[in-house]
Amino acid sequence: MDLNTLHIVWFLIVGVLFVGYFVLDGFDFGVGMSIPFLGKDDVGRRQIINTIGSVWDMNETWLIVAGACLFAGFPEWYATLLSGAYLALFVILIALIARGVSFEYRHQGKGAKWTNAFDWMIVIGSAVPALLWGVAVANMVNGLPIVNTDSIEGFQYTGVPLISLLTPYGLLGGLTTLLLFFTHGVHYVALKTDGQVKADAHKLALKSGIATIVVAASFLAWTVIAHFSILVLLCALIAAVALISAVYFNYIQRDGWAFVGGIVTVVFAVLALWMVLLTSYSEPMVMPSTIGATPEEVLHNSMSLTNAGSTLPTMQFMLWIAAISLPIVLCYQAWTFWVFRKRVTRESIEKGAASAAAH
Repeated sequence: MDLNTLHIVWFLIVGVLFVGYFVLDGFDFGVGMSIPFLGKDDVGRRQIINTIGSVWDMNETWLIVAGACLFAGFPEWYATLLSGAYLALFVILIALIARGVSFEYRHQGKGAKWTNAFDWMIVIGSAVPALLWGVAVANMVNGLPIVNTDSIEGFQYTGVPLISLLTPYGLLGGLTTLLLFFTHGVHYVALKTDGQVKADAHKLALKSGIATIVVAASFLAWTVIAHFSILVLLCALIAAVALISAVYFNYIQRDGWAFVGGIVTVVFAVLALWMVLLTSYSEPMVMPSTIGATPEEVLHNSMSLTNAGSTLPTMQFMLWIAAISLPIVLCYQAWTFWVFRKRVTRESIEKGAASAAAH
């Protein structure tokens, strides 16, 4: 492959990794955010948390792999994105740490206040990344205040950290991911639990699903109108149909299909944004700029695949690594979900609590 082809291949690989992260950690976020709405007592809350207890940390590794591939394949993109969105990414990191600590410490049995505090850390640690990831990605697609210095310093972010990301389009993108991940997670709770939690999850998913349809439709319509291409439109339509199908399947209590519908929605919503970068500008972009008095100046300040990518030997070597490691990761992840495929029942939680008390 020549270098231009490898740029596109690696751009798509990075996209696939982010899709995997948003699908997998997305329902983790939704499960965490659902605790105040579905956990009527401690047994119910433990039932909810245990649905992701065996997979949440593995799901987060997709973010690490995506970041590593971004660093190796597109170092200029990595450096500029992290320098521009470092405050948002720092807040996300703190939230993820708080959530991970809470999973490990809430069950230490030091009283109701202790448990309740860590439960709220899970809720907040899930909601903040779900919102900010949408804000960051939406702004990355729509354009950021970056300039090409034409020097060894490369591209520089000129906006105010975090504040410059709070644009109407970015905030709508954040609200879309927040609601989408929430509904996706509640579908997973309905799939993996029984009893009152399951019944309440069906009702909650219907309400949140309707709200998600309205918000996501607005965001996708804005995206298609502002950055039209056939591929963007196609991905947006598939995402819309999948989301409506997920809400319908939840309504008729086909939990597996509702969850699959959520997966397809997240996949094609993210692909729609990736297709904006690939097809909607004069050349494939990774970070369009909003700086410039003329279209030529804007194009000059925008970061394309060509000026963001690594050298040919680096990308060739990485492609071999990805070809070997990615199938292994996918197989291991599938095997893990198969092993922990059983429902988390209220009876199993109560038996476990009784056994722990007896000892």
